This record gives sequence, structure tokens and C-alpha cells, in this order.
Amino acid sequence: MKPFAAAVILLLAQPAVAHAGVSLVARDVPLHGDRALMSTGTPRFDLVGVHWRGTGNVSFRTRSFAGRWSAWHAAAPEAEDGPDRPAQPGWRIGNPYWTGASAAIQYRTHGRVTRLRAFLVWSPVDALPPRRLSIAGSPALITRAGWGADESIRRAPPQFAASVNNAIVHHTAGTNSYSKSQSAAIVRGIEVYHVKGNGWNDIGYNALVDKYGQVFEGRYGGMDKNVVGAHAEGFNTGSFGVAVLGTYGSAAPPAIAQTALASLIAWRLDVAHVDPLSTLMVSSGGNPRFAAGTPVFLRAVSGHRDTGFTTCPGDALYARLAAIASRAASTGLPKLYAPTVRGHLGAPIEFSARLSASGPWTVTVTDANGATVGSGSGSGTAVDWAWDATNAQPGRYAWTISAGSDVRPATGFVGAAPVPLALRGAAVKPGIVSTGQPATIFYTLTAPATVTATLRDATGRQLATLFSDRRSAGARTFTFAADGVADGRYSIVLTATDGTKTVNATLPVTVDRTLSQLAASPGAFSPNGDGRRDALAVRYRLARPAHVRVEMQQASRVVAPLDDTDRAAGAQELEWNGTTAAGPVRDGTYAAVVTATSELGTTTHRVLVRVDTQRPVLRAVSFARRTFRLSEAATVELTWRRKTYRRAFRRGAFTFPLRGAARAYTVHAIDAAGNVSRTLRAR
Repeated sequence: MKPFAAAVILLLAQPAVAHAGVSLVARDVPLHGDRALMSTGTPRFDLVGVHWRGTGNVSFRTRSFAGRWSAWHAAAPEAEDGPDRPAQPGWRIGNPYWTGASAAIQYRTHGRVTRLRAFLVWSPVDALPPRRLSIAGSPALITRAGWGADESIRRAPPQFAASVNNAIVHHTAGTNSYSKSQSAAIVRGIEVYHVKGNGWNDIGYNALVDKYGQVFEGRYGGMDKNVVGAHAEGFNTGSFGVAVLGTYGSAAPPAIAQTALASLIAWRLDVAHVDPLSTLMVSSGGNPRFAAGTPVFLRAVSGHRDTGFTTCPGDALYARLAAIASRAASTGLPKLYAPTVRGHLGAPIEFSARLSASGPWTVTVTDANGATVGSGSGSGTAVDWAWDATNAQPGRYAWTISAGSDVRPATGFVGAAPVPLALRGAAVKPGIVSTGQPATIFYTLTAPATVTATLRDATGRQLATLFSDRRSAGARTFTFAADGVADGRYSIVLTATDGTKTVNATLPVTVDRTLSQLAASPGAFSPNGDGRRDALAVRYRLARPAHVRVEMQQASRVVAPLDDTDRAAGAQELEWNGTTAAGPVRDGTYAAVVTATSELGTTTHRVLVRVDTQRPVLRAVSFARRTFRLSEAATVELTWRRKTYRRAFRRGAFTFPLRGAARAYTVHAIDAAGNVSRTLRAR
């Protein structure tokens, strides 16, 4: 498809106000018609985002209020949905591009583009400069409140990774011609586009840096927390995504911006105890470049292009990442890197780490009350100490690796806090115990305990102890068959104790043997009028008078109601000829379902039967060797010299065993439903 340009009038939608009049206007862009049409009704905007469908690409240019057209810009796809889910699956998502105050826009398509949607954001500049502060030794930050984040549009709470292992650097791909006072407006515009345009949970980056060295807090959840962003598809979990405002393909960010970026990365990786000059192997979560599970070699300070098909963060900025990492490594020394804990309670636990400079270090382990239970110290750049936890009591222990007041200590936990004893998910299924139908009791223990199950009558009087045993934590079951227990209403009481705490659960259960001895014969019958097993007899016994409903069902659907009346106690029998009001049923498996309702409640029993009206097919393979083939399992009868021999065979080929060289004989097959095959004669 030949590239073309089309100026499009975008109708002003109801704006979504965020901060100081921030609004977003969206409309599908027609890809046909008069391509020379000039827009006169386009709302004012200063940030552009484009979504499109198809394998092609899109570029655009904008016109300022002074009437000057910008250069053409590629709507580079972003598509970094991470844990977020875009509002429009299947669309390619363009970067948020800061254009400055603009009044018109034109588009070009390259290749196959089937749909095009534009998002125009107006984010006015505040008159007052944003306030900056530092948190826990960070560089000066402009917080979300400082740049005017709209917390009301966040779609979901933040998600957190177990740790941060690296930083991924981006550029936002907007213009570099912005003033210092416009930076907060740019960040607000990106937030609104990411949330209201892309349908993400929040702004995608964890932090942003402008060309003036200002650092902005990004995604909600805390800059020093392991917040999972939406900036590098397949690599969001465990990474810190930072974007530099602007485009840096041919020109690098100013020195002050590079310094701020290095300082931010130095602080954030120091919080994570990651060496900025280290490398790591990361398993991809899945994206167009790296399939899920693919191991990818990354630097601790990587560019977006290292994780996917993109030129981000631009050639000029990407070429300076190694220098930025070196600067981050030399900022804020000394540092503690790669704290590692190996082992578990009941065995020695090893602690290790690396210091950027030789010096004294200490490892301390404390219990839940803060009392020290283990401590070791040494000197040098390598931290290496083992705590003998062989006899440590179960619980959660805190550890700290420290190396003086100038080094950020590493902290963590080993073991697990004791879980309070509880009985969860206690249930009995089915709630009625009948003849041949025991009940299963389900429950889950949150901690090891001695469990006792007792049976009590309707007044609460204890009748029997079903069991009393020590049980480990986890899901447990046992069976109650009610052997020797009279019909009636009861309760099973579960009691669990760990010596200090006791918990209970009471489960109602009914023993009802009103209905028993359900049987259907023959198990396979053939209602085809040949006089062989043409009907089915359903038999059962009632221990007391009850209202009984008998049905023939297939796949839980009633195909033939047989009875629905009050019955006296005693043996019962009825017959079914394999027909319904609509005529004979088809061959297949059915269930005879009997439901009895008495003063104790309702019980249901069922038995499976098979309808088979087709006679088996018997074929001769070799009369001389008495080898045949059956279409289904059947009993084969062979008559020779006025004597009949019978053998049961499975489906398939078989040889009928017989002493002597039988030559003149007859043979046929009878299946379980009484259907008889054609008789074969050997001569």
C-alpha cells in the first residue's frame, strides 16, 4: 500500500479531567475519502498517542497554533502491557508523543493498516513549579502529588515483585523542545494516555527523568518498593523502568539529565543491593521477540531494546548506558551487593554478600521477640557466615547484614511465622448417609494438631468417637459409613488442638436407609421385540413408607418418568420396555434413578443400564482354524456333532478352542443384551 497523508477532524469527546484541566479526546480515523482535507475542528492538544490494527506502521505530524507543521514522527508501538491488560486487545499501541500546544494533525500509513484511532491529550502547564523531596537517601524526587497524578483513574492496586534485579532505560519518544515548566504536564499527559487510552492500570514507568535533571515518581506503590510496571513486555516483573522525556536517537540527553539518571539508578539499585555493573539471566515472560521461558542475558542497566523489538531508548542514549552504569556504580559508595541466604531451619543457614570496599561486617539473626539468636562478624569484601539453625524452633527469624553506618544494610527473613491453628473448609458430602452411600468429611488444618471426630445425636449427646489422631497441616478427609448407627439426624463434631489452642467445627449429617437394594436387570437389554431381554426390571426396597419418584435418565436428562407416588414399606418392582411418549429410545447408557422422600429427608440412588438393540456381527477369518472376528464382546456358541460349546470373547479376532478337527459346525454370537448374530456354517 502506498503511504498517504490525511488530515482528520477529531470531534471533541467529553473530557476526562485529571489535574488542571487534563483531558483526552479519542476518535477512529477514517482511512479513505479526501486526503487533502484540512482540519478546522480539531481540539487543542499537546500530546498524541496512536493505536492501529494491521501489520503496517503509522506516522504523523502536527501543526502548532502559529501554523507551523512539525516533521513526520513514527508512532512507534509501545505494547508493554505487562501485568496490565489493554482496553483494546489486538491493537498496536503508539508511544505518548509530546508535541507542544497544537491545533491540527495529519497521518500517514505504511503497509497494511486496517484501522486507526487517535488519542489527543491536553495537559496544561502549571504556574507553580512542583515541590521536590527525598526519600531514604534518594535523589530529589517530584512525587506523584507533586506532578499532579490523578489517583482517581488508577484501575487496580499495584503489584509487587519479590525483588528488583535490574533497571531498564527508555525514552518517551516525544519532542526534546520542551521547557522545564512543561515536564510535569508531559508526565500527566502520559499518565492519562496510558490509563484512559491504553487501558493500563496506571502510568507504565516506575520513574521518569526530564532533560533538566528533574526526577518524577512513576507508577503508584512507592519508589523504594518492588512495584511491577508496564514498560517492557515480558520483563516487567523484577525490573525498575525509568524513561527519559524526549527522543534520543541522534542526540544524547544533556549532561544534567544523564547525571540525574545515573543518580536515580545508583539509589534504586542500592536499595535492591544490585551492582550496576553486574549481569544477569532473566527468563522472559513472553513477547514477540522472546517466547515465554526464554533465558535472556541482560546487564543490570539495560535498554528497552535489549528486551524486545524496539529502538528505544534511541541510539544516542543506548550508547551511553555503559557509562551511566559505571557512574551509578561509583555513586554513593560504599555499597553492599548480592545478599544471599541458603538453607533452612533445622540445618545450617549460610549468609553471603559482597562489599564494594573492604571493611568490617556483621550478620545478626533475631527471633520474633527481637532477641538475638545468632551473630557473626568478619572483615573484607566478602561476607560469609553460617548460622547453626539445627535446633532452632519453628518460626520466622529476621536477619541483617550490616557493614557500618555508611553502607545500606540488607535485611530479610528466614523460616515462617507460626500459623494460628484453624479448621477451614469443613464440609460433609453428601449430607445424607444411605445404604452403600457413605459420606466424606473434608477439612483443612492450618497447623499440625490432634484432631478428634465425635458423633452426636440431635440433642448434642456424644454417641461415639470416630477417631482421634495427630494430623499435619493441610487438607484432610475421612469417610463415615454409619455402620451400626440407626436412621436419624446427627452431627459430626471436629475438634483440633495444638496444646495451646482448640478449634471446633460441627457438621450436620442424616442417616437415612429408607431406600436400599436398588437393582436393574438385565444390566443390558434389547427392547426390539425379539423375545430376548425386551424389558428392564427395576427393583428396590423401602424401610418405611415414602413418596417415590422413579425416572430413566440419560446425561442427567429425564427421558422416561416411570413412577411418582406414595409407596408402602417393603420390596418394590416396576418394568420399563425401553419406550417413551415419543417412541423407543436410542441405544446407549441410561440410569434408573429412584428418589425416596420420608420424614428423614430425601435420598436418591441410581444404577446404570445399557440399551442395545443391534445384534453383534460375527465374521469368519478361517473356518478350518476356527478363527473369527467379533464387532463387540459376546458369548460365542459353536455346535458340532449335536453338542454345543460356549466361550466368552472380547471384541476383535479370536480362535475358538476345541479338541478335534471340527469341519462341519455352526457358530453364532449372543451379546449381553441377548441379541443374536447371524449363524455361520462350516462345511
